[in-house]
Amino acid sequence: MTEELEYVPGRFIVNRIVRPRLTCACCERFVQAPLPTRPIERGRPGPGLLAHVLASKYADHLPLYRQSQIFEREGIDLDRSTLADWVGKTTALLEPLSEAIGRHVLSAEAIFVDDTPVQMLAPGTGKTQTARLWTYARDERPWGGDAPPAAWYRFSGDRKGQHPKDHLARFRGWMHADGYAGFEDLYRSGAIREVACMAHVRRKFVDIHRSQASPIAEEAIARIAQLYAVEKEARGSPPDPRAQLRRAHAAPVFDDLEVWLAMQLTTISGKSPLAAAIRYALTRMERLRPYLDHGILELDNNAAERAMRAIALGRKNYLFFGSEAGGKTAAIAYTLIETAKLNAIDPHAWLADTIARIPDYRITKVDDLLPWRWNG
Repeated sequence: MTEELEYVPGRFIVNRIVRPRLTCACCERFVQAPLPTRPIERGRPGPGLLAHVLASKYADHLPLYRQSQIFEREGIDLDRSTLADWVGKTTALLEPLSEAIGRHVLSAEAIFVDDTPVQMLAPGTGKTQTARLWTYARDERPWGGDAPPAAWYRFSGDRKGQHPKDHLARFRGWMHADGYAGFEDLYRSGAIREVACMAHVRRKFVDIHRSQASPIAEEAIARIAQLYAVEKEARGSPPDPRAQLRRAHAAPVFDDLEVWLAMQLTTISGKSPLAAAIRYALTRMERLRPYLDHGILELDNNAAERAMRAIALGRKNYLFFGSEAGGKTAAIAYTLIETAKLNAIDPHAWLADTIARIPDYRITKVDDLLPWRWNG
């Protein structure tokens, strides 16, 4: 017997909703069954089609104009503006779920934070301006936590520090982040405690080694690798054993690295890129030290950086957002899709089912629709 793998393009189905009108012979009143609740009132798309458009754009990075062309090949005339309207209305419908994911993320003891630039069309100019998408991630799998992983995205028209301050107004705990100066206000009250990122430190030495073949940079990379070797051994263990392992094996390496970097700084030109990398490392290591004593913390901020990959891929295809509303729409969509992916849930299948159910769902029970509670 020979088996062959074949592909059949997706099908479009027209569902007809028939509602007979009946007349009462006694009172001469007309009676008609109510129209079932639909995701978009007086709209044509079914839940599966709306889920397909969302997943295609935000999970598979297909701009709406390309989706329109694909539909046209199937004999379906769906203009890009129509698809954009559907995306906006669907994400508005799903926004309570995005907010529920945000509450889940901010209830963690430790979160991961990052931001990335995106282009937005500047009103009335015909040009684009640089806006930002922020991510706030929760991932307790490295230390065996029971909480589901999640990523919450927010959009802003600029990179002012007030935005993360507003986003994190309810958060209390540890925050893994890079050295963005706009975060400094968050740490002053003590409610949010900073954890720096070793990946950012290492990256600077890697860049210098690649461009200059610096032996000092190579040595720094090798020493940092020893810290990651300890993390590989600690991964998956509960917080207390992780902290014990770090204190026993990572702390001596960490201390030696700090002393060694300070010593190297006295042997090279203070104006060199290598000196700048060392000064940055010394500043960040001081703020990274808490990870040695707390098993719920990580050596780097890679959980947030991984959450940004989808945006990096998407912006190469759709290039810019048409407005702040479009940026907010994207933030909601990314929150839903990336959180589903983190929980090994098929975003399209979950979205199709959720879009069908949420119009009639009680807002107080919306947490029941979160991706990690979906039965498929």
